Amino acid sequence: MSVEMALSPPPAPVRATMADAVYQDLRRAILELRLKPGMRISEAEIARQMGVSRQPVREAFIRLARIGYLNVQPQRRTEIVKISVEEVLHARFIREALEVAVVRQACGAGNAALIDELTDNLARQRAAQEADDRREFHRLDDMFHRLIAEGAGCGFAWALIDDQKAQLDRMRFLTLSYGQPAVYDDHFAIFEALRLGDAAGAEAAMRLHLGRIIKHLERLKSEFAEYFEDGDRAAEKP
Repeated sequence: MSVEMALSPPPAPVRATMADAVYQDLRRAILELRLKPGMRISEAEIARQMGVSRQPVREAFIRLARIGYLNVQPQRRTEIVKISVEEVLHARFIREALEVAVVRQACGAGNAALIDELTDNLARQRAAQEADDRREFHRLDDMFHRLIAEGAGCGFAWALIDDQKAQLDRMRFLTLSYGQPAVYDDHFAIFEALRLGDAAGAEAAMRLHLGRIIKHLERLKSEFAEYFEDGDRAAEKP
């Protein structure tokens, strides 16, 4: 797939810088596999396609390298990093540890506004699921978890999670080709426990939800072998 087919000019930023807008657009293109693992890209090509100068693209590349999406080799090439199963499992461990603590705290918050926001979010998830709009469903999935963190007064925890989950996000997006019903049902179970103030139930539902990716690993490595690091693919072979 060419970059020409995958990207569009970013919207003009209001408060964020142009580099922020370019970063967010590229991050989502990589997450959604419009820019595929192993693909080579260049500052000049991205800048031309997005209609911006090379400076904001350079800044975005640095940030994308920091979260593990790009391997930048100055004066040579920049490549989209393939998915590392080891890093995915590390990110899942960190995310579970933080989100279990967050959801327990959210249960004690007694926040009616949070319940209203999650109710609306779940309705939009259902609509995206019925329309098979995976990009929108993934966006709402992230929003669901962020709303819980912010409702619990733990927005800082979501910022930490977001920095750690880049590799995990690509695998989560791949599972949406067959896993949306389970994701929605998990979210609804988490919501119900929150609504009832059931901290133990919310924790159990969150652990089940975040542990599902482990069950999908072998299927994903088999169906999308070219997206994974060579060592991960070799590990499958007898």
